[in-house]
Amino acid sequence: MGASYGFIEISGVVPAMDALDIMCKTADVKLATWERKLGGRLVTLVVEGQVAAVKQAVEAACEKAVKKPVSSGVIANPHPEIVRLVRLSASRFRKEEVAEGTYVGQEVTF
Repeated sequence: MGASYGFIEISGVVPAMDALDIMCKTADVKLATWERKLGGRLVTLVVEGQVAAVKQAVEAACEKAVKKPVSSGVIANPHPEIVRLVRLSASRFRKEEVAEGTYVGQEVTF
């Protein structure tokens, strides 16, 4: 099975962090990017990994998060345009973190 993306849209930053924690602890997935809308009242998390792991992670977060997600989905073998959009989103938040000196983790290349 190939790579895939899992999406969860949830109301609030704290519930989003809870959902992300659940997803990362449930299966071998990693955060690809995230977006905040409406001042953080609506947060979209995108995780990536193997199809089975992403499905398991999204299902676990939908069942166990402190708030029920507004929506969720899994895209197996995403189209190159979807990959481009996710990378574009990731580059925006990583640049902000590097500029603020708050990025902790792997080396960021642009």
